[in-house]
Amino acid sequence: MMPGPPQVLGWAGEQVVSQRRLFSIGKIPNLPLGQVRRRLPTLFCACMGFFALAMALGKASAAQHADGIADRSNDPAPALVDAPEAQLADQSAAPGSIHGVIAEKDGTVCEGAHVALTLKVANSTSGSLSGLAPVREAISDASGRFTFIDVPPGPFQITVTSAGFIPETVMATLLPGQAYEVSQITMTMQETTSEIQVTASQEQIAQAQLKVEEQQRVLGVLPNFYVSYAPDAAPLNKHQKFGLAWHSVTDPATFLFVGIFAGIEQADNTFSGYGQGGQGYAKRFGAGYTDQLTGTMIGQGILASWWKQDPRYFYKGSGSARSRALYAIAMAVMCKGDSGHWQVNYSAIVGGLASGGISNLYYPASNRSGAGLTFENALIGTGESAISNLFQEFVVRKLTPHLPNYSANKP
Repeated sequence: MMPGPPQVLGWAGEQVVSQRRLFSIGKIPNLPLGQVRRRLPTLFCACMGFFALAMALGKASAAQHADGIADRSNDPAPALVDAPEAQLADQSAAPGSIHGVIAEKDGTVCEGAHVALTLKVANSTSGSLSGLAPVREAISDASGRFTFIDVPPGPFQITVTSAGFIPETVMATLLPGQAYEVSQITMTMQETTSEIQVTASQEQIAQAQLKVEEQQRVLGVLPNFYVSYAPDAAPLNKHQKFGLAWHSVTDPATFLFVGIFAGIEQADNTFSGYGQGGQGYAKRFGAGYTDQLTGTMIGQGILASWWKQDPRYFYKGSGSARSRALYAIAMAVMCKGDSGHWQVNYSAIVGGLASGGISNLYYPASNRSGAGLTFENALIGTGESAISNLFQEFVVRKLTPHLPNYSANKP
């Protein structure tokens, strides 16, 4: 069947066609216009229902979205590992290391030195550096080298100590990540002062003082051995007492003066029983020397050792003239014991009596004194000792050359 020619529609026809297309597009059955109008209320209610359902679903979705945002706001912010600020902070806090060598002045490495590393912090008020407690310690190895690793950057101080050396200190600043090489630390030896105290025995001190006393001579000639000018003279032992006595009686000056007095006695015809001439002079010389020998050896050697008394005169040299004179006179009958205490001079008194008794054996019969005269002569001898001591205290020292200056040793 062949299609017919195109139909020409008027205004009414185009309206009908348009309505059909509309309902065809909206998937609404192709109903007559009257039925569509009757169904419009139902269609309107359906649309409103769909609209209300859509609004409810929208509100529920919005509430769920808000809860999700709140939960995410409580989570910690993720670390920005790759942020430039974090990278700079890590670089500024990177630890470094400190190395160095310790040696002596001659270049010899110093093994076993103690090395202390002290970190320094800046004082915010004054700006100065103040130290913390040593945080690291090390000992230099066989090559004199020391090492500190993982050291925080900033100011630091190295202190090196070693026995016999002056401590050395180095201050510097360690940069982040730096391997700091300290310039060679040279140790200087300490200047040591050794004080040696030599303590001699009492016998050695006494011997040294006795050697000085045996050189004492009045006017450089007359023996003056039995005087001690040392303020702290050590006591003599028995060997030293006998040695001093023997030195006194065998000194050439002793023989000289005994000879002079024998000549005076012969000229005055003292002890006439000895006669004149060479024989008479010899007898007088022998009697005089025997008196000197027995008096010295018995009183200042034997008895002084037995009773432990010092036979010397101890020079005072200080105080008033009166006190010194009384001291000199008292020393005729007093002496210092080996213990250092003052006591009656038994050895000199008894020694004088013994010597006088022995002299009765060799003096002429007409000149022998007997016991009474012996005691009388002993008293005279004591008086002569007092006068001799006064000369020792006030005169003899000034006439004795080359005496040590003991006052310089006083504190």
